[in-house]
Amino acid sequence: MSIQITSLSNKHIATIKYAARKLTGSKRREFQAQVTVDYMNSNGRLAEKTFGWCRHAVTLGLHEKRRGIVCISNFKARGNKKTEEKNKSLEIDICCLAEPESQTDPKFQTAFKYTRLTAKAVRLALITEKGWSHGSLPCEKTIGNILNRLGYRLRRVQKAKPLKKIPQTDDIFEKTKRANEVSDLRTDSLRISIDSKAKVDLCDSSRGGTSRCKKAVKANDHDMGLKDKVTPFGILNMTTGLLTIIFGVSFETSDFIVDCLEQWWLDNKENNLHIRQLVINLDNGPHSASNRTQFMMRIVEFADRHNLEVVLAYYPPYYSKYNPIERCWGVLENHWSGTLLNTIEVTVEWAKTMTWKGVKPVVKLVETVYKKGVRITKKVFKTIADRINRDEALPKYYVTIQPQS
Repeated sequence: MSIQITSLSNKHIATIKYAARKLTGSKRREFQAQVTVDYMNSNGRLAEKTFGWCRHAVTLGLHEKRRGIVCISNFKARGNKKTEEKNKSLEIDICCLAEPESQTDPKFQTAFKYTRLTAKAVRLALITEKGWSHGSLPCEKTIGNILNRLGYRLRRVQKAKPLKKIPQTDDIFEKTKRANEVSDLRTDSLRISIDSKAKVDLCDSSRGGTSRCKKAVKANDHDMGLKDKVTPFGILNMTTGLLTIIFGVSFETSDFIVDCLEQWWLDNKENNLHIRQLVINLDNGPHSASNRTQFMMRIVEFADRHNLEVVLAYYPPYYSKYNPIERCWGVLENHWSGTLLNTIEVTVEWAKTMTWKGVKPVVKLVETVYKKGVRITKKVFKTIADRINRDEALPKYYVTIQPQS
């Protein structure tokens, strides 16, 4: 049967085609189906001939209209996938090479990491260290794009450049890297990264962020004298990626650090009954340095109490931003920068809502009041010092403690 179009002029056809181009997906198919029903007697082939539409799309729209079921298009699945998505092992190997050589933004203004490796060096390391062949790898430019997409920025900003460098810096980096690799290969070893963030002032001052609230958040334009403070202390499980944040209302001391470590282990002990070695990545700060008598005494007691071999693998001085836990602080700072952290409750609740690698952290509050300047005498510490096995070349930066029942 021949169907003639008598009710549509060329101007009407042009207007309908223009309207269809303004729509996308199911809405376009719905419009095309309605026009086909009204003017084409539900004939998709005639709609294709008249308006230049895809006959299959028109037919699908007619089926959707008839059955009341809309097909959702998965546009993200179309096209060529990114190189790291097509080859997950390549992404894993690149992260393994870039992660030990990366540091976080010193001002925690972004979540990007700055790496010391160039794209050329990463490609060469993939061939020499990871067993990839030259022909199976993408070009250097693609490697650089992959690094950027994974959050590793290859260019270095001046504020991220360490101010000083001691002669042992490269040796410390190499020692820490080897210790981490050995720990990751052992089934009875667990590696964590610990450090504290700068104290958070509990006040109505602006943190320099932005907010999507209907009304702008109003903050004080001046600091109004003395303020209460809290100290965030972080423990990052490098195996599972689980982040634990413990807020302290008192001073950051050696006792505070070890108490946080103690609480973390008690909370996670049931899931780590097979662990016999605990490798801790940390910076050589004043309260956690290997020559801090109170800290080392508490660590030895911790090792004995839980029958754990404890390895302290320090990062070099002035390079603490390479410690993995530091990258979590950039995410936290960006997360709560648009609000007023004026109470402990608000601060803790905001920390609970952040995500690190898609998982919300475990957040706790320690209300113990600590004393500053606690030390033990040299005579008492001598018996503890005999328990500490220090690396011959780097005695301050690589320490092993064997437990005693």
